[in-house]
Amino acid sequence: MTNLPKTCLPTWDVAELPEPKSLGLRNLAGFIGPGIVMCGIQIGGGEWLFGPAITAKYGGGLMWIATVAILCQVFYNVECGRYALYTGEPVFTGFMRTKPGPGFWMSIAMLLSIGALIPGLSTNAAVVLTSMYLDRPPTLEDAWMVNTIAYVCLGVVVLPVLIGGKVYNMLQIIMTAKVVIVLSFCLFIGLFFVSAQGWFDVFSGFLQFGNVPVSDGQGGEKVVNAFFHFAKHGEWPVIAMANIAVLGAFAGYAGGGGLSNSAYSNFVRDKGWGMGSQVGAIASAVGGRNVSLSHIGKVFVIDDENLRKWKGWWKYIVTDQFFIWMPGCFMGMALPALLSIEFAESSTMFGADLPYSQPLISADGLRHASGVSEPARQMLWMVTLFVGLMVFLPSQMAIVDDFARRWTDIIWSANQRVRDRMKPNHASRIYYLLLGCYVLWSFIAATIFLMFGDAPTLMVTVIANLNNVTLGVTAFHILWLNRNYLPEPLRPHWFNQVGIACCGLFYFGMAVLVFWIKILPLIVGSVEAA
Repeated sequence: MTNLPKTCLPTWDVAELPEPKSLGLRNLAGFIGPGIVMCGIQIGGGEWLFGPAITAKYGGGLMWIATVAILCQVFYNVECGRYALYTGEPVFTGFMRTKPGPGFWMSIAMLLSIGALIPGLSTNAAVVLTSMYLDRPPTLEDAWMVNTIAYVCLGVVVLPVLIGGKVYNMLQIIMTAKVVIVLSFCLFIGLFFVSAQGWFDVFSGFLQFGNVPVSDGQGGEKVVNAFFHFAKHGEWPVIAMANIAVLGAFAGYAGGGGLSNSAYSNFVRDKGWGMGSQVGAIASAVGGRNVSLSHIGKVFVIDDENLRKWKGWWKYIVTDQFFIWMPGCFMGMALPALLSIEFAESSTMFGADLPYSQPLISADGLRHASGVSEPARQMLWMVTLFVGLMVFLPSQMAIVDDFARRWTDIIWSANQRVRDRMKPNHASRIYYLLLGCYVLWSFIAATIFLMFGDAPTLMVTVIANLNNVTLGVTAFHILWLNRNYLPEPLRPHWFNQVGIACCGLFYFGMAVLVFWIKILPLIVGSVEAA
């Protein structure tokens, strides 16, 4: 293949594209993987924190924001998968191939990784564990206990990825278990304890495009549809911007968010789909002796036979995203919201600005729900807390893995000294070094944020809004990669290009809005005060 594009990294090797197995029950183990791992990772801050916070305040009227976010991310994920299927590389390695070169893009990647350097979910897990121990929501007087448990959680979450042969294998096991436990519990509560009106409010909210919060004239807010308001009054409603950071965080966490979506390309490679089977994976510390990883990806010759195989692999990506990940994300947003919309008002913390309330409102509402016997309320309180723990800890583990994985791939491929000196089975050395450094930094970051009384809420709000910036920036870079580095028969169709471009515009626009409304006034105020 003499027509491969010249990039800022060594040119891809050429290898044979494997024959994909047919989709179906006989190949269920070979097919189930990246999509459900992504679901497990992404049932986290947005679904358990901001989704319920939004529905508790506005009902289901703003769930359409999640619809837009998830649909945008489907196109983002699909294009990540497209690049990995052809090259066997994750998209961040692809970024390193573009001008002005790896040094520049490594600096950009570090800036975009800032959100991942804030361990927000482990801190919320500490709130849940403290509540289980005290059998009540913690207060500021219990901050020492929350902080101590938060540090323990940071150390514990990295243990599972030490075993399994491939790091990906353990992630798949844990995230599959998480998805089954969390969604089964929420579905059980929804079927037996949530009214039909609650179901209608949440699921109809996914389609109520144009609903926005406005002032109700009494110091509160209500939801109106901007299009209907314009048709009736001839002017657009004045949107209430007081909670724009929370709405931005809701969009930033709905589905996936931030750089976690780009990890889909890593999982496609590590699962062995397409050319990923010719490249390898990151080995675990225990049981991964025979697992290796090529420094540079491999591509295949474009001919009729390989295009036939490509179509088979492409069905994996489309089915995985549109029939596993996307429905899983909608259910992951809807089911926790059902708990909130039905039980949040029963909580003694509802409407109060308490430091540790956000991950506990639904659980506390179940504990105080009328019409439920006292033993059942106490049991549901503890079970809901346990499920919350299953939400936060695996997601924090995945964030730790994602950071170490992304930078391992960047260093493994972009650094010439590493390419020249390290053997294919040495990639895990970089991975676990980065893992250790990340955990050490997490202790420092947690200490900084825990100086603030509302640290858990503050941390996830900052993370989510940083996610909007990273999704917006990387969406356009992925589009450029696939339009320029992939052979013409494999490039995205126009509707895929429109989809990922809309993803970039939506998230970058949300980031600009939050910055303009919330951050810029703080900067201006600080300058004027100085």
